[in-house]
Amino acid sequence: MNLLQQLGDLFLSAVPTVILLFIFYLVLRSALFLPLLRVMDKRESLIEGSRKESESLASAVQEKQRAYREALLKARADVFASQEAARRSALEERSKVIREARTQAAAQVQAAKALLSAEVDSAQNALAASAEQLAEEVAQVILEPVGGSR
Repeated sequence: MNLLQQLGDLFLSAVPTVILLFIFYLVLRSALFLPLLRVMDKRESLIEGSRKESESLASAVQEKQRAYREALLKARADVFASQEAARRSALEERSKVIREARTQAAAQVQAAKALLSAEVDSAQNALAASAEQLAEEVAQVILEPVGGSR
């Protein structure tokens, strides 16, 4: 029984300590733990908000990169198309100049042929006329000694 008595005394002497510990717990809870939990919750919500914001910014950046790539591809295609059009235009102009040069060359060749033909005809006529004259002179030269020696 003595043991039960000692336990009862010990329990009675521990009651004020338990009450003080409970009060200390309540004070610490209201003064330290609750504000600390609020700060931690606020920090967690800010972190989560920042994470969501960074994810949205990352997706916006990816969208802008995609749009930039598309614009770059379109600009390259436009440049290539304009270069191709300029190349075609230059080739057409070159072909036109070549055709005109060939036409002019053909006209000059025809004119030169006509001039040469006229000169050949003139030379043939001159040769024919001089051939007759030379034939007469040759005939006279041949006939004179025959006629002059009698």
